[in-house]
Amino acid sequence: MAASLSLDQGLLPAAGVIAQALPRPGSPPEGRPWLAQSLSDGTAGTALLHIERAHLRHGTWRQAHAWITSAARGEVSASDITGLFLGLPAIAFMLDAAASGSSRYRAGLADADRHLAALATARAAAGMDRIRAGHPGGYQEWDVFFGLAGLGALLLRRSPGSSAMERVLQYLVALTRPLRVDGLELPGWWARHAPSRQQSHSYPGGHGNLGAAHGIAPLALLGHALRIGIAVDGQQEAITTILAWLDAWKQDSPAGPWWPEWVTLADLRAGRPGQQRPNRPSWCYGTPGIARAGQVAAIALGDHCAQHDYERALLCCLHDPAQLAQLTDAGLCHGAAGLYMTAWRAARDALTSAIAAELPGLATLLLDLAAHASGPGLLNGTAGTALALHVAASGAAPASGWDACLLIS
Repeated sequence: MAASLSLDQGLLPAAGVIAQALPRPGSPPEGRPWLAQSLSDGTAGTALLHIERAHLRHGTWRQAHAWITSAARGEVSASDITGLFLGLPAIAFMLDAAASGSSRYRAGLADADRHLAALATARAAAGMDRIRAGHPGGYQEWDVFFGLAGLGALLLRRSPGSSAMERVLQYLVALTRPLRVDGLELPGWWARHAPSRQQSHSYPGGHGNLGAAHGIAPLALLGHALRIGIAVDGQQEAITTILAWLDAWKQDSPAGPWWPEWVTLADLRAGRPGQQRPNRPSWCYGTPGIARAGQVAAIALGDHCAQHDYERALLCCLHDPAQLAQLTDAGLCHGAAGLYMTAWRAARDALTSAIAAELPGLATLLLDLAAHASGPGLLNGTAGTALALHVAASGAAPASGWDACLLIS
């Protein structure tokens, strides 16, 4: 179990200060109506903080409901560009977090579930068509934010035994089949574009993304599903394929193992990454997110050796001052909140208590950086920081299950 910190260390008061400083929910800015339905930096994401505080009785359901209704006001988008972090899936995730352990928002969730199933099924079918054609895709097809790994994370909470969940898992299994482009064998999740999702002369032929948010997000979902007995044919082999890719690109250093954020065709031909050293230790990119996804997958396979290796990689990262010094903000995506939550979830599953022993120091780092946090939103704003502070203060899992949107739980 993860170590907890006493409430008098400033963690919970800091979360309360952030929550009270947030402006009241209002209409989204002109020209950006979609922002209300955004989990990353909009109303829906900020609502998760007030939902969690209401569950914990640090806030009221009246406050939470004001944010919920503001996020869901108007026409909720279920278009092809929506995903877990935008539009109907984001609203469904928000309502599911509010409903945790209760019958709240039952009617709204039932309606959202129907649309979610149709959306996920259609997206999986389109992805399968692309795979059968043998063309590389864009990582927004399978990532956490807009892709099928994110939709699958929501389905795993809402309807794990559904046909829509089955279709998503079948697609992710198919995604691990190799591609052959210009005489090179590429992983099936090779992205045809640059990491920015744009075409770039600096990335001819695209890139292989190793980030937990984009490139290897399918690994975490496949692992989480298998752990609770939700599986399709080929799922274990698909997990093994992605783990083998991570093994192939793992780099050794005196401070411990690490992974590049991505590799290019030139890197493939050279057999080594252009990145020379580990970058910041974040959830979205870097060792923590990769180590947690690998740990979950190893647990699902019952592979204690692989689990030990991924837990060691995370521990080495947490012991490396050079990596920790690169953290300059308190956010979830690439800051101290994301590092804390990733390590906290890993500690709960770990074979030893070594990762848990690092949590008090990470909480102190989070609290220090939280003092300078600013801006709205869940991923990079103060709402996500406050949510992580609540977990650090209590040592208990989020009552709303909000961190499932990061695929770490």
